Formats: sequence, structure tokens, C-alpha cells
Amino acid sequence: MHIDNGGVIGYNIDMKKVNSYTNKLLALSIILSVMFVAGIPMIILGANGRIWAIMWVGIAFTAIGFYGTPIAWSVYGSAHTLKRIVYAVTQEHLYTVHEIAAQLSMRESNVRSQLDRCFAKNFLEGYKREGDAIVLNENVAAGKKQMFAECPYCGAKFTYTADDARCPYCRSPVKK
Repeated sequence: MHIDNGGVIGYNIDMKKVNSYTNKLLALSIILSVMFVAGIPMIILGANGRIWAIMWVGIAFTAIGFYGTPIAWSVYGSAHTLKRIVYAVTQEHLYTVHEIAAQLSMRESNVRSQLDRCFAKNFLEGYKREGDAIVLNENVAAGKKQMFAECPYCGAKFTYTADDARCPYCRSPVKK
């Protein structure tokens, strides 16, 4: 996460990765659904008009869509859960399995397995898991360390670096 010149929290690179992944799965799910639906009339029209190529393509579309559509939608649903977990860690700053499970109404065992998938797919770069806690990975050469604070003057919650230890809204200094 970074803070741009206007003091607004920027879009997290981890969210871009997981969004790209879920968008690809959504597109695949829609394509397979359309193939399934389009394949049936192609079979009928191809057989009635004796256009065998259209009929065979319709059979292929129907078979691929019939088997692929439920699988693709299931994988998309699972990926959406990963997206929600990445959001909980990077944007809502929930750093324990217990906090994430409570926020998402999930079992802690499910959160642990989903976190393992997030780390395996590199959706949470810059973080590591230590038991049930998620901490910043100090071994990663990630730019400047960011800290979280609540401004004592205006009450805003924000992130800051040691270089700019001021509230981005009222410019009050942050107590370190």
C-alpha cells in the first residue's frame, strides 16, 4: 500500500493481482455458459440443414459447456473468497485468523486453508504467516515501512512512513 501526493491511500498491488485472477475466471465462466447454451441450437440447426460442421461444433460446445460451466463457476466462487481474504488483510488490516474468520463469518480452519492458497498464489506479497498471525515479511525488500495511526486531532485512520509522519488530512504530526 502506498500514499500518493494527495494523501489518499492508493490501490494495493495485491488487490490488482487477485482482481485480475478473478476477472479471468469470471470471463471463462461466462464463455463456457454461453458455449453450453449456444451449442444446443447449433446441433439442431446443423442436423436439420445437414450442415455437419455446425452440428459437430454444436456438440463440442454443448459437451465442453456442460462439463466446464459448473467447474468454472465453482472455481470462480472460491477465487472470490480469496479476493475477500486479501481485501481483509490489505485494506481492513485484519492480521489474525480469528479476526478474519469473525469478519467473514468463516470457520478458522477454512480461513487457514484459504490463506495458504493466497500465499501460494502470491496474492499477499510482503506478508508472511506465523501460526495464526499474518505479519509483514521483513525479509522482502519492500520500499519504506508503513505504519498505521489514528490522528489525535481529526480522528482519521491512515498509513504513514517515517519520511512523512503527518496526518494526510490535517497535516498534524504523528506521535511515533
